Amino acid sequence: MQRRDFFHQAMAAAGVAVATTSVSRSALAGLPEPVMQTRPDTAPPWTPPGVTGAGRPYNPVVTLNGWTLPFRMKDGVKEFHLVAEPVVREMAPGFVVNMWGYNGQSPGPTIEVVEGDRVRIFVTNHLPEHTTVHWHGQRVPNGMDGVGGLNQKQIPVGKTFVYEFVVRRPGTFMYHPHADEMTQMAMGMMGLWITHPKAPHPLIAEVDRDYAFLLNAFDVTPGAKTPNVNTMLDQNIWSWNSRVFPGISPLVARLNERVRVRVGNLTMTNHPVHIHGIEFEVTGTDGGPVPTTARWPEVTTDVAVGQMRQLEFVANEPGDWAMHCHKSHHTMGAMGHGVPTMIGVDHRGLVQKIQKLIPDYMLMGERGMADMGEMEMSLPANTFPMMTGTGPYGPVEMGGMFTTLKVRAEQKRGDYSDPGDYVQPAGTRAYEYTGPVAPAPQAPNASNAARAPGAAPAPSAAGSARKPQGRSHHGAGH
Repeated sequence: MQRRDFFHQAMAAAGVAVATTSVSRSALAGLPEPVMQTRPDTAPPWTPPGVTGAGRPYNPVVTLNGWTLPFRMKDGVKEFHLVAEPVVREMAPGFVVNMWGYNGQSPGPTIEVVEGDRVRIFVTNHLPEHTTVHWHGQRVPNGMDGVGGLNQKQIPVGKTFVYEFVVRRPGTFMYHPHADEMTQMAMGMMGLWITHPKAPHPLIAEVDRDYAFLLNAFDVTPGAKTPNVNTMLDQNIWSWNSRVFPGISPLVARLNERVRVRVGNLTMTNHPVHIHGIEFEVTGTDGGPVPTTARWPEVTTDVAVGQMRQLEFVANEPGDWAMHCHKSHHTMGAMGHGVPTMIGVDHRGLVQKIQKLIPDYMLMGERGMADMGEMEMSLPANTFPMMTGTGPYGPVEMGGMFTTLKVRAEQKRGDYSDPGDYVQPAGTRAYEYTGPVAPAPQAPNASNAARAPGAAPAPSAAGSARKPQGRSHHGAGH
């Protein structure tokens, strides 16, 4: 993490004093120093030295391709400093996007506290327009809820506002602006908030590993670096914590450890999150822990817009297991929404003629899109391929919202490093069959199989159809 004196730069750029209402420059020394982070790696869990929250140690979360914001203690209050600012996010190696975020990144850093804590969050606005912060899902005094114009004045450019409240219940929450949301959230302004219970909780299990990430999406025109904020549904970059496969870190676990995964959705659509190799239970939402009688085993759960879901499982199957959104286009990179389906189209004799006019033309889609996983075709600068990433056996043919859960018996407790590819035991991998193959049997016509001997064959479904006569009931006036 890099520390810097943001305020000298902010005041020099804005030409104004950063203030809560009308605070002098000498009072700026009372602000906690902002901590900045620009690396896209997954940071290790952060436990504050000598501080365990409201009288109870906790197992800190690991934010996938993110980090936890440090705080300082002042008169019994945990003080944080968020800086809203333009950032550049590396979504995958070689693919960067201009975003808005907090403290150098989008999403912003995770805020991690304990139930019963009194917190004080300084928010400095270094965006080109006003902003606010809403503490999504939390119970706070009305004047701290962060809806601009309703609960508070907007935070002007170059100013700092203070939010202060007591954290009242444990759970998984989010923070994001409630000011010009269409622009600010579409540009990536969001972050996670984790509140640990202050005492052992009957519905909140102790886990060995606790992961968290946000679902977000962008529309970035190939060759561009800035999202189109007016796009409502046709996003083409689907990401976890503003990273896309193969840029998303794997989730790792030691064999038989209990794992919690916290997922928040701030996109414009729902996402069915699917994990291979294990069954899990949804143990909590942003409304609180789920009663044990309301839980059931699942391998996929739908996370709707604005929701949080806590998934828990025992990692008792070794291997490299896929984890992804089950909407097929959400595991792909940038693609055009008007691309026609070319499957089955005979291109013989056409490719050479087209290449005389366009030398770089490549045949795409005649047999499906799997070839895209192997193509080495030129793309506009800063364009994320539609399919990318390789595994030990070839192209994975995935992108976007995809990563792996890596379970290993030899993984040390507390070790979050990538153990590499899984070495499968002999005889446990699918293989090619090279023996004799019998001809495929023909499926009988069910209607003809049941007809009486000597009777005429029943007409096929296609042959029995006929055009309606006279005025259609679908016509005008009906």
